[in-house]
Amino acid sequence: MIFFDTTYLVRLYLDEPGAAPVRALAKTLPIVSSWHAQAELLCTFHRAFREGRLDLEGYQAQRSQFYSDQAASAFKWLPISAPTLARLDLMLANAPAASFLRAADALHLACAAEHSFKEVYSNDRHFLAAARFFGLKGINIIGRDRA
Repeated sequence: MIFFDTTYLVRLYLDEPGAAPVRALAKTLPIVSSWHAQAELLCTFHRAFREGRLDLEGYQAQRSQFYSDQAASAFKWLPISAPTLARLDLMLANAPAASFLRAADALHLACAAEHSFKEVYSNDRHFLAAARFFGLKGINIIGRDRA
């Protein structure tokens, strides 16, 4: 199994830069992510619609494809449990003051660590930098970091 954050999940649906290598990687192993990535992904579709990158038909098609993929068990969604939150809190208690960590990223990283992943895939530079605080190796196959 391979753990994707939402920046990589989005590339399975939208033609964002780096979509081709992410889609190729996704064909090799089952995809896992945190439960909350579902909401992040749906919100990203709506953002693309709001910004004009998707028209109404495209927006509805992406949502429909996502729900079709859900029905086909294309993804495994890991729960955010009390132990996951305890892991997140412990990391924060020991993190240097200069650490930059957004809540959604922290949930992904704590969830991946709690479920014994060693690597996480993203192209978000903050996510990748914070992975080490959870004992994870952050990997970006796209070749450039994006905020």
